[in-house]
Amino acid sequence: MSTPEADNELRMTIIEHLLELRDRLVKASIALVVGIFVGVFFARRFLELLLLPLGQAGKVQSLRPAENIMVFFRVALILGAVLAMPVIFYQIMAFIAPGLTKEEKRALMYVVPAATLLFALGVGFGAFVMLPFTLGYLQAFLADLIEPNYSIDYYIGFVTNFTLAIGAAFETPVAIGFLARLGFLSPQTLLKAWRYAIVIIAILAAVITPTPDPFNMMLVMTPLLLLYGVSIGIARIVYRPRPDFSASETATTSAS
Repeated sequence: MSTPEADNELRMTIIEHLLELRDRLVKASIALVVGIFVGVFFARRFLELLLLPLGQAGKVQSLRPAENIMVFFRVALILGAVLAMPVIFYQIMAFIAPGLTKEEKRALMYVVPAATLLFALGVGFGAFVMLPFTLGYLQAFLADLIEPNYSIDYYIGFVTNFTLAIGAAFETPVAIGFLARLGFLSPQTLLKAWRYAIVIIAILAAVITPTPDPFNMMLVMTPLLLLYGVSIGIARIVYRPRPDFSASETATTSAS
């Protein structure tokens, strides 16, 4: 039976977690804003690179007066997300794994640069490898009946969602490695779950890929499967079993 003191302590604990979540979201948001501000200086050049996959077969046009400005800042958002990823990832990991020891915090400092690198690689893979194949398929479909003439706002929105989703998927080894280091995931568990992992990766690839053809789906699945294999290798290296506090408490109680 709970007491008023216990209920009050639980309520305070929930409030403390909510306050911590608010603080970390604020810090992540500030980092994103700063990243977007820096990305503004490189947005035009990056936009030119994103338009290259269209080639000569596709054109883009502006349909609304403010569309060009919105597109410009959406491109800056992609760059800002990449630049802000160290802070964002650190805030996420620090919130979901509270009470870290000094050694675990030190490990987190190595995790953050790796997460940033993988996110940037994922965005680059989506923009410069996946996007040309995907657009090639979409432009060729019924090309004799329909001319691919896109709105710039819709096109950049499509590219933004596409590249950020692949960038997030590339974070898998870092997230799994960090959870293994904390003892939440073991390499044995990851090996036993390989069938489920293939199914989940296939579903994720189908969601990310906007085309129904299996080639583009496999193009997304292949690096994700390789990253899952890398995750198992990382887990083997960094895994530390969590101490059994319940057993130690039982031993202490029986001894007393």
